[in-house]
Amino acid sequence: MGNFGLTEIILILLVVVLLFGGRKIPELMKGLGQGMKEFKRASKGEDEPEKMKAEEAPEEKTEVKAKAKKG
Repeated sequence: MGNFGLTEIILILLVVVLLFGGRKIPELMKGLGQGMKEFKRASKGEDEPEKMKAEEAPEEKTEVKAKAKKG
């Protein structure tokens, strides 16, 4: 039951392309990859990854600058 041949894999890929379209597949794979990374990180018990921390810092700075410009 777990043995997929080349024909079955091609058929499955064809159905996926028909259902989601060519543009959505890269987005779906990116989301799947991020989900797997988060799952691995959570299963190891790690905190937020460094990349996420680095992305949050510039946002905070821009918010402070925006508030300073308004006030």
